[in-house]
Amino acid sequence: MFKPRYTLTTVLLKNINEIERLYGQLEVLHIPHQLLLNLERDNLVKSSYASNKIEGNPLTHAEVTNLLLDDRLPVNRDEKEVTNYFNILKTLGNYTKRDIDTSLILTIHNELLNGVKDNIKGKIRNEDVGVGSYDELGKLNIKHLPPFHNSKEIEENLKELNEWINRTEDIPLIKIGIYHHQFVYIHPFEDGNGRVCRLITALIFLKNNYLINKYFVLDDYYDIDKNEYSDKLHSADSGDKTEWLEYFTEGVKYSLQSSLSKVQSGLNKISFNFRPTTKEKGALDIAQRYKELTSSNLVDELGITRQQAFNLLKSLTEKGYLEKFGSTKNSYYILK
Repeated sequence: MFKPRYTLTTVLLKNINEIERLYGQLEVLHIPHQLLLNLERDNLVKSSYASNKIEGNPLTHAEVTNLLLDDRLPVNRDEKEVTNYFNILKTLGNYTKRDIDTSLILTIHNELLNGVKDNIKGKIRNEDVGVGSYDELGKLNIKHLPPFHNSKEIEENLKELNEWINRTEDIPLIKIGIYHHQFVYIHPFEDGNGRVCRLITALIFLKNNYLINKYFVLDDYYDIDKNEYSDKLHSADSGDKTEWLEYFTEGVKYSLQSSLSKVQSGLNKISFNFRPTTKEKGALDIAQRYKELTSSNLVDELGITRQQAFNLLKSLTEKGYLEKFGSTKNSYYILK
């Protein structure tokens, strides 16, 4: 039976409280629909770029953006990896009502490596592997040797982990972080473990009512220093997951701060674009004196042409200051 070990430190508690505060701020903001769509689109692209870059994909952010937003077919393995990841991210919401189980994980792995490594896609490994990185001389420096070496052991331990995440009543951010590490620790596949882990992590966030990808992503934080990400992950291999959980929650906090800053910047731009001009302010002053404002009122009061009056009224209506009533010839406007 899987029983994780960690200490609820002051740092961990502060991070969790700050995360809840930041997420609450995002939830109460009245974010215009188009701005929210743009944020979600950018997050999906950013996550697809960063998660694959961590694993050595050479495509630049600009190349990934052009590939995904132009919606063109990938022409090589590197592009296929990114496209597969992006398509899975977009459909994660379809799995929120489903328990995390091996079948779901294999489905995601199959989709991730489809057309990339068809010989191992959707298959639990049945051999030894080592996790590490190559130095300048091409020597592999091993950081982690997974504890299980055949498919039966791996499936049994993966099943235990999935049963734990489906039933545990632990603090959501704690259990998500624990799952993230333990999945990588088990290392169920020959390739694609990190990306599948980050996809499942995103899904568990969604299942716990954190709208990851819509409001924030995590992969960009890991990509800041992928060696630190790796080191912090493997700090939990000995059994105590405290150091990793502090790093993990710090990443969630960072991503929410970044997202909140982006949303507020977008709202400020919208606010600026919707401010009334000097002429429009004059028209609004006149509107306050009339129960029902017409273009003729503006022509008389401001000494402008009828076309100019129509343009002012149209602009103020589009910006939300006035509401239009009646037909074209007999239309009138009321202050909102």
